[in-house]
Amino acid sequence: MSEDWVYGLVAEFESDAQLMRAAEETYAKGYRKIDGFTPFPIEGLGKALGKSNRIPLLVLLAGILGGCSAYFMEWFANVVSYPLNIGGRPLHSWPAFIPITFELTVLGAALTAFFSVFVLSGLPKPYHPMFNLPEFERASQDRFFLCIETVDPQFDPVRTRLFLETLRPLMVKEVAK
Repeated sequence: MSEDWVYGLVAEFESDAQLMRAAEETYAKGYRKIDGFTPFPIEGLGKALGKSNRIPLLVLLAGILGGCSAYFMEWFANVVSYPLNIGGRPLHSWPAFIPITFELTVLGAALTAFFSVFVLSGLPKPYHPMFNLPEFERASQDRFFLCIETVDPQFDPVRTRLFLETLRPLMVKEVAK
């Protein structure tokens, strides 16, 4: 097997429980360039594959930044840039600033969530090497796949195939690039 044309080795499983067990064992064995493909989201699969999710932190930071910038913008406009004393109210009337601050907090967080999902997941991705596997069509129906990429430092064609076969999958195949 020449590693020039091979993307990785893939194992097909019949259930989500089998995939979770296989993902945990694969990560424990030391493989790091692994990915799972499922017809529906599986709670904890990302953690079992050793993936981290930065989106919640980015959304929180963007929300805080949006709220702070909105409050500063309103404060600057009312106190520094264009102070008007209307009806004896104070220039820095924080209760009046709350609705706009809230709206820009939500706007900043929502836009960051939307765009970071696309950027961090590499979308749009019209081609992926897994599409070369004829059986992969069932990943959107009723099958679960675990792929170990050839770029993984521990990847060895023979040892990796033997390891995947110990996980008792339905099949183990090479995926062309």
